[in-house]
Amino acid sequence: MSFSFGFSGDDIDHDVDVSQTQTQSPAITTQAQPPASYSAFPVAGKPQLPATLHSLSDFLSQLPSKLAYDLLDIDVADDGASETRLRLPRRELWDVRVQLMAEDDEVVNGEDRVDDGGLGKHDVKTGIYEGGFKSWESSIDLVKVLAAQDELTAAQQASSLRVVELGCGTALPSLAMFTWIMQRQSRNQWQQNPCSFVLADYNPSVLRLVTLPNFVLAWALHNTHNPVLQDAFNIEGELELSPEIVQAFEQFLSSSGIHLSFISGAWSPEFISRLYDLPAFSSGLPAPITLMVGAETIYSPFALQAFTQTVFTILKRERGSGATAAAYVAAKRLYFGVGGSLDDFIEAARSKGATVAELREESEGVRRGVVHCILQQS
Repeated sequence: MSFSFGFSGDDIDHDVDVSQTQTQSPAITTQAQPPASYSAFPVAGKPQLPATLHSLSDFLSQLPSKLAYDLLDIDVADDGASETRLRLPRRELWDVRVQLMAEDDEVVNGEDRVDDGGLGKHDVKTGIYEGGFKSWESSIDLVKVLAAQDELTAAQQASSLRVVELGCGTALPSLAMFTWIMQRQSRNQWQQNPCSFVLADYNPSVLRLVTLPNFVLAWALHNTHNPVLQDAFNIEGELELSPEIVQAFEQFLSSSGIHLSFISGAWSPEFISRLYDLPAFSSGLPAPITLMVGAETIYSPFALQAFTQTVFTILKRERGSGATAAAYVAAKRLYFGVGGSLDDFIEAARSKGATVAELREESEGVRRGVVHCILQQS
């Protein structure tokens, strides 16, 4: 199954004021299939991609010689008073196409083929491509909420911070957190406790082609004073990569105590196992803070079921270990034609004993919201 949500463009236009961006009502026709436990958008006769860990070094080794990007401006509140504009880079989709054509192969390191669906006319190709190449409005809403909540200040009191972005795609919420950490480091306002970003997307190609490149771009744009980057931005909207720049990025992560991990595949018990195989979750550091974030991840009853099960499996496991854990979920109030909704998630979360706070509401156009979920210690 493939379908389009009927939005006005392929992606959020960086020239548009995203605080005012609205979408058209989605027009979707799809035939429901019996839900499979822990799977997102199951397709009859087609297995879901298995949960798989990917190494940062492998993805870095596959970066092209340059990255073309645009900049997305987001107005976020600063300390609840003045407005501050956050600027996040996103790799251009045409540049992804160029890389794929250069690779000239239908399968790269066992990946799914993506230029047919993810870079074509479909927002989702069921069980094949789950929308990760595009930046969705709810991810902008989530960035604004994270800015207002200022989770980094609370994280300063913890032994470590773990950010898990489920269905990350272009990873705008994680990029925002990463950028704020770099800004605080520049002002000597960040205590360098270990910080781990776990980026999870159904498609490994999305992680390789846009998620990691966006982190490299964010780092480079924040560190233009670094001598190794002196001539890297000679062409506007392009970052020239060299082995020295890639090495400097790795060195920055290491010296800052920042770890990037990548998991692809369907939400499943195996996904949970891969997550807890990561050093960030097996290090045994006392009093960690775990933040899960997800935007536009509940766009069907199947996705809603799998996402909710995954989120609450992690919340319960973290509660059992005495850690502080919370989930921020951003979505449309209703995904017309397929049945997913933010209200359904809220109902499911409360039925599992969660305290749910509704933090943001967009009422014009297609209604959207952001909620915060925690499980109280029993």
